[in-house]
Order: sequence, then C-alpha cells, then structure tokens
Amino acid sequence: MSEAVPKPLGIVPLGDCAAYVEFSDSLDLEVNAVVQRLAAALRARALPWVRDVVPALGGVALHFDPAHAELPAAPLQAAAAAVEACLAEGLPVAQALGRSLEVPACYDPELALDLDAVAERVKLAPEEVAQRHAAPEYQVLMMGFAPGLPHLGGLDPRLEVPRRAEPRVVVPPGSIAIAGLQAVVYPYAIPGGWNVVACTPLTLFDARGEPPSLFAPGDRVRFVPISRAEFERRRR
Repeated sequence: MSEAVPKPLGIVPLGDCAAYVEFSDSLDLEVNAVVQRLAAALRARALPWVRDVVPALGGVALHFDPAHAELPAAPLQAAAAAVEACLAEGLPVAQALGRSLEVPACYDPELALDLDAVAERVKLAPEEVAQRHAAPEYQVLMMGFAPGLPHLGGLDPRLEVPRRAEPRVVVPPGSIAIAGLQAVVYPYAIPGGWNVVACTPLTLFDARGEPPSLFAPGDRVRFVPISRAEFERRRR
C-alpha cells in the first residue's frame, strides 16, 4: 500500500507551455517535502515532451516542449495523470534527495546590514541572533524569484520578522537574509526587501557553470560562522 500523501488541490496552466499542480497555497514544510520527492519521481519518468520539472513551495510545475512530436493533445490532463501515477507508485525517500552544503557566513555588522535592527525587534543580543541563525539545518524549498536565489526553510521561530518596510534598491551579493520563517541568499546584486543578517564570500551563481547555481531544491544547508578576516580571505 502506498503511503499517505496530500492530494493535489488542482492543476492549472502556466502560460501556454506549463502546468502547475498545487498541493498547498501556503508554506507547509511537510507538503514541501512531498513536493520535492514528487519532482524527483517526475524527473525519473523522463517524459520526452517535458522540458523541466520545477518544485515550488506548495506545488510542482511541468514545463512542456510545444514542438515535441510526442506532446499529448491534452497536456494538462497528461501532466495530471503523470502526477497520479507517481503518487500511486510511491515517492523516493527524502534522505536520498539533495546534497548537504556548508555555507560560510560572516555576521560582522558591516556586512550584516540589518542584524542590529533584527536583534532589537526580537529582543535578543546581535550575537544570539547570529547563533540562532547558524544553529539549524535548513532545507532549500524552492528557487526564485531570481535565478540562483534559494528559499530556505528551517529558521528559528524566535527570529521571525517581517520584510523591511523599505526594500533596498541593491542588496550586496552573498547577503544572507530572513523574513517570516524563511531565509534567502542573494546570489548577486539585486533589489530585495528581506533583512540581511550575514554574508557569504562564496560565488553562488555562474550562468556559464554546470550547474549554474550552488543551490538546488531539496538541498540541506548549514551556515558556518566565519570571521571578517576569513570572509575577506575567501572572497579574494
């Protein structure tokens, strides 16, 4: 007998060449774990007319090749059937998915632009905010809204804060930021409204690389505190 998993809430088109199968319209870590496993199962089916399988927070998208000779006449229904088949056959175990990554993180105030403000809001010392931030193992829930930008679940609830009232026009590359119960790592200089509490010297995204992004959905991530001197050494 297959294990109990959430039933899809529905399937909707994403433009002309994709379908999105939704399991939850809000963040649920257990649902996201199922979504990651379902995405792996769908990739393993290697449907020739599916270009990519992209897990999101509460669902999974199947992107079609509209010019493929084997594209079904009703791709939405075919996508739904593939999902149902994967759920019926059973999903891969979570431990077999993703990689374990250690990401150096510097909590120096000149780099952790919002560390003091977050500490004041949650009524903790900045040092304790840094300790609590680095303590958990995080899970990459999805990639987006920009290429190479991971959304991480597992943040200590004591550090839950809203997004900044005024987003920054440019967030420095490598900035590690929090909002709600999630964390993100900005792969390059882009606008953003999350609270920056640390920074990593790692190169996180290279469009010419294979793969281009350091992170992928399902990866497990730990932040390893480093000094400012170590940050500068690694960045050089």
